[in-house]
Amino acid sequence: MNAASDIKVAAAKEKPASRFFNRELSWLAFNRRVLEEAGNVAHPLLERLRFLSISGTNLDEFFSVRVAGLKEQQLEGLEHHSHDGLTAGQQLEKISEAADALIADQQRTWIELGERLAEVGIEVAEASNLTEAEREWLRGHLAEQILPVLTPQAIDPSHPFPFVPHLGFALVFSMVDTADGEPVSEVLMIPASVPRFLRLPGMKSRYLAIDQAVAAHLDLLFPGFQLIGAGAFRVLRDTDIEIEEDAEDLVRHFRSAIKQRRRGRVIRLEFAAGTPVELETLVRAGLSAEHALIAESGGLIGVADLGILVDKEERPDLKFQPYTPRLPERIKEHGGDCFAAIRGKDFIVHHPYESFDVVVAFLRQAASDPDVIAIKQTLYRAGKQSAIIDALVAAAEAGKSVTAVVELKARFDEEQNLLWASRLERAGVQVVYGFMEWKTHAKVSMVVRREGAVFRTYCHFGTGNYHPTTARLYTDLSFFTASKRAARDAAKLFNFISGYVPPKGLELLTLSPVTLREKLTGWIDGEIANAKAGKPAAIWAKMNSLVDPLIIDKLYEASEAGVKIELIIRGVCCLRPGIAGMSSNIRVKSIVGRFLEHSRIWCFASGARLPHAKARVLISSADWMPRNLDRRVEVAVPLENATVHAQVLDQVMVANLIDNEQSWSLDGSGNYTRVPAGKKPFNLHTYFMTNPSLSGRGQALEGKKVPKLRLEQGG
Repeated sequence: MNAASDIKVAAAKEKPASRFFNRELSWLAFNRRVLEEAGNVAHPLLERLRFLSISGTNLDEFFSVRVAGLKEQQLEGLEHHSHDGLTAGQQLEKISEAADALIADQQRTWIELGERLAEVGIEVAEASNLTEAEREWLRGHLAEQILPVLTPQAIDPSHPFPFVPHLGFALVFSMVDTADGEPVSEVLMIPASVPRFLRLPGMKSRYLAIDQAVAAHLDLLFPGFQLIGAGAFRVLRDTDIEIEEDAEDLVRHFRSAIKQRRRGRVIRLEFAAGTPVELETLVRAGLSAEHALIAESGGLIGVADLGILVDKEERPDLKFQPYTPRLPERIKEHGGDCFAAIRGKDFIVHHPYESFDVVVAFLRQAASDPDVIAIKQTLYRAGKQSAIIDALVAAAEAGKSVTAVVELKARFDEEQNLLWASRLERAGVQVVYGFMEWKTHAKVSMVVRREGAVFRTYCHFGTGNYHPTTARLYTDLSFFTASKRAARDAAKLFNFISGYVPPKGLELLTLSPVTLREKLTGWIDGEIANAKAGKPAAIWAKMNSLVDPLIIDKLYEASEAGVKIELIIRGVCCLRPGIAGMSSNIRVKSIVGRFLEHSRIWCFASGARLPHAKARVLISSADWMPRNLDRRVEVAVPLENATVHAQVLDQVMVANLIDNEQSWSLDGSGNYTRVPAGKKPFNLHTYFMTNPSLSGRGQALEGKKVPKLRLEQGG
């Protein structure tokens, strides 16, 4: 961030803190909306269980990253205040209260879902309720398949407390040796390789949690010992990786940091209900967790693990009806030739409704086409089984010039990205790691092809990652173009990342941390000027998070100048909507449903009533957060082709705004209320699953109308 931005941030902090919602509490509110979907009877039963599991996974990451950062601030005595005026300690206190309430609701939801599942033949049984045949099978299975993997460890001066990794699950016992009457403390780690739930034999789907199975057969592990007390615990550690600016070798630094992350500070300890106090004290001391947040679970420890049951069960009647993404007709009518389709006109592929295979096919065609001479690609998250990596390797082995920007700082994908980087380098790909202090978060592909006497460049810009799994679950946009301006700007972007060459004279793209904040502020100022001039003025924006205080202040200014602002913020939103004299013209909604809303779309009315062909419409890889605008390499791409423009503005954005089956409305107090479906129920996910996109229809579908979406209350 430059000096001018620093001054503006300092000035923003002098204004009343009540202008902002707390970021961490807003995130917890988002995860509560995820949990609410577990109680949504409109969803199939196993999908409700999946939402419960997702809420658990989300909460684990929240503690290991966000809470870990606040805990470090508190322990180091830093006097940093959040934008809503809270110290780290004050935030931790509020987080603990809200998180405990959320976890209690998770447990209540699990009890309810467990009862509903049992009614349809899926049961997580109690050890005390097993049949005689099940007990006999379980004892033999434990003795032969499970116990050989387990290693009980006594805790005494010669046996120090064992290391328990992040997300580690363990049992703890106090016992007495019946031979000599000596007390013994034992810790039993449950390795990740051991299934959390054991499927019991029989026609019915009956499961038993591994901790219950082991606890019911302690005589197999501890013959000759008498049990005095027992408990279970789970560990969450600080998983953030600090970037050392003076690191001489970024790859070596990350390889070392990934190993150290396993031993990060214990942030949270979850104990099973009924764990004796003396055993809790033993665990806290053994893990050096004197500063950890302590929680006692009223039921199942590790709600995230319930996703295992969803994956195990072959019950299509209890899951969403399978959906197969369609291939855009425009690609089909060109015989699968991506380059010919892109040459014909710009188009957008709308994931997951339209297949991610188009993106893979684009790069595979580039790899095999003898006229393609160069490929440049950013990689933030590519997944474990990546066809994108295969295509880049094939291109390099075919003798093409291939450059891959691999982001090592992609949280929780650092290790996988190191593996991909190594494979790419072995194949002859020029691997670039980008900036030490900035993450390269932009999603860009660039293919240079010889066509006659000239070179033509084909570009792909995405709002999501080049990840085959998330592309089936996240809603994102893939924009393909052969625009010369886009090509020249994309080349400057890659030169910026690989050679630190400042991108001067950009013609189409807007990049952070170079010009994006300034341009975004200018676009909002343009709407303010139109409102003051009596012209239609409106902003529609869709993104994952809205946090940046400077942008929020600018939106407040726009609101009170008369700009109508509609925001679709799936997750964290620090802006307070609907406050008289501050944000009276701002409405905020959040959509949580079958697919994860992930695309970032920004629309500015530009003097015409939205939706309108004159509006400025952009897609981006960036949310409106300080990190995206100041500490990441991001791209915003304007959509100028009329059909693409209409698809994103009149189809995608309007569908998001009129959805009333998966939407929540945010009020000025921070409360989210589910939007009632009313007399005209509309589900945007169902709409896009059943209707072709505008720009990808092709000539074969030109005569078939896509249902016109109408915004009842426009800006």
